[in-house]
Amino acid sequence: MQRRRLGRTDMDASVLGFGGSEIGYQQASLRSVERLLGSALDAGLNVIDTAECYEDSEELIGRAVGHRRGEFHLFTKCGHARAEWRSDWRPASLLRSIERSLKRLRTDRVDLVQLHSCSLDVLERGDAIAALETARSRGWTRYIGYSGDGVAARWAVESGRFDTLQTSVSIADQEAIELTLPLARERGLGVIAKRPIANVAWRYARKPAEPYYQDYWERLRALDYPFLRGAARDGVKTALRFTLSEAGVHTAIVGTTKPERWRENAALLGDGRLPDAQREAIRARWKAVATRDWVGQI
Repeated sequence: MQRRRLGRTDMDASVLGFGGSEIGYQQASLRSVERLLGSALDAGLNVIDTAECYEDSEELIGRAVGHRRGEFHLFTKCGHARAEWRSDWRPASLLRSIERSLKRLRTDRVDLVQLHSCSLDVLERGDAIAALETARSRGWTRYIGYSGDGVAARWAVESGRFDTLQTSVSIADQEAIELTLPLARERGLGVIAKRPIANVAWRYARKPAEPYYQDYWERLRALDYPFLRGAARDGVKTALRFTLSEAGVHTAIVGTTKPERWRENAALLGDGRLPDAQREAIRARWKAVATRDWVGQI
């Protein structure tokens, strides 16, 4: 598995990382997570990303691969209470959240703590960022980052206070390609692409009931990329390669509950970067179809 230096950090990150939301929200069993993460680590994965609010995700990761802690970079996020999206950006609450995450993950330090999609107003106040800086000074995390999109993500990059940016980059979500990625690259931030396969939303014949998939489903219907009309595997392959071909993107985070899926996705990257002509065709289609409200999706 190819690795890229994550911006100005000292972390060499596998280009395909694991996202922990699905194992939490879909109530994966410990046994399946042990198989999934164990086989992924054996195959070269070294990035695991999660968050306190992803139900039991942190606990499952800690129990499944805590004994292999030295083999991977561990990222988490704070700002939303567990099992719900009730935000709390008070510094004391953020520090308590990070302490809880460390216990669940069975470690005394993570590699990266990220503010989880807080608003521009929260960022501008500065005390939430200061809380992460306090966590870093206490040795609870090596680096701090911002996870989010739009003008808040742009501000986070411009502020100079973060080491990384996690943001949406995909065939259905391209705002960041112009808004934040060039500046992040210039400033030396590590960039973690979230939702790189657009939730595979094109697989639904009808608009899905789950709101998390609806925006991407509607966008992809309008974009009508030819490469999504064939086998799902081919669409995922093109989508992943598109995201990882964007300048400044270091790793793409994909979640799954299926033990075999990470290896399957990793194998799709064997052909390397997407050819320039294909990437440019995807970008041209986006520019021709996308409307102003097609902003980055949290």
